[in-house]
Amino acid sequence: MSQSLTIAEPARYEISGDEVHIWSAFLDRPTSEFYGWLSTDEIQRAERFLFEKDRNRFIVCHGILRNILSGYLDIEPVRFCRGKNDKPALVSRPDKDKLHFNLSHSEGIALYALTRNREIGVDIEYLRDIPEMEKLAERFFSPRENEVFQILSESRRQPAFFNCWTRKEAFIKATGDGLPFPLDRFDVSLVPDEPARLISIQGDAGAAARWSLYDLRPAAGYAAAFAMPGRTGEVRCREWAE
Repeated sequence: MSQSLTIAEPARYEISGDEVHIWSAFLDRPTSEFYGWLSTDEIQRAERFLFEKDRNRFIVCHGILRNILSGYLDIEPVRFCRGKNDKPALVSRPDKDKLHFNLSHSEGIALYALTRNREIGVDIEYLRDIPEMEKLAERFFSPRENEVFQILSESRRQPAFFNCWTRKEAFIKATGDGLPFPLDRFDVSLVPDEPARLISIQGDAGAAARWSLYDLRPAAGYAAAFAMPGRTGEVRCREWAE
């Protein structure tokens, strides 16, 4: 399954069993109001950043995450635990279906993906020049992806590279397996203007068909995608602007 999405207002601040909600947020904001939302561990992690800009964006990104989750769960503070491969997850509540989430940020924009009862992965990247792009494609893309990438014109290689990268990262994060899952053992679409699609997993097209992969367009100059097992219900997108 594949689809391109743009930011639109959701109908409500609740999420049903098969819906997916995508939030975008600009991170270059004053940090003072966000400190109070963070855990002690998150504050300590923020203080490890060498550059102030990166530290501030981390604070805002994680503060907004807690604000969004509290709106769905109607609880404060939101408590996290660590799942497989240290992936953050919400502490389970017996009176609610389990809410799954994932986040990603790049150059001042964050994306948050939420759904119930299934893993989900999201990734965003700012489109930029990478001097060794071809070598990275050879190293990390599958043989099929690299073959497609190498025959593209020079002007289409940058968007194709980031299409491929964000779609692969979203899938990896949705599996919960993290980096140990080899990036070159599954295929995604990457040609600009073609739909996002998971083509095969370790050569198995049937396994890939049991996943959903969506292209996202949060802002000009960015590539983004989310992935999840099974078929999605309605996908609702919103910009966080409180």
